[in-house]
Amino acid sequence: MAIYLSGSEKTTVEFAKIYAKTLRAGDVVLLNGEMGAGKTVFCKGVALGLGIKDEILSPTYAYMNDYGGKLYHYDCYRLNSGVQAEALGLTDYFGGSGVCVIEWSENIADVLPEGCKTVTIKKLGALNREIICD
Repeated sequence: MAIYLSGSEKTTVEFAKIYAKTLRAGDVVLLNGEMGAGKTVFCKGVALGLGIKDEILSPTYAYMNDYGGKLYHYDCYRLNSGVQAEALGLTDYFGGSGVCVIEWSENIADVLPEGCKTVTIKKLGALNREIICD
């Protein structure tokens, strides 16, 4: 387990860029944290670390954004079960050629593959965050 303390969005992005270098095709990363903790900010850094230059937006209404097959960014906040994720085809990308980063993964816990990596972001203040990587 690694613990990183961040004092700004910029340093969270920089840490996530470094973290991205540890990821391989097929990895599934579960991003945990309360609303506004910085999960999408972390995903922006992962994207940069994977060489993706596109703007990273929260996929709240689309459920998943595909960034050139390198990164699949999920937001499962509005899902109630893994059955819904399967029906939407979201589980089809697990173990594929890209990295899956999932926000609100607890909502689809019953269909997550084994061996997922976990990143938990805790708010310590207005800008300060504790980032725990398992």
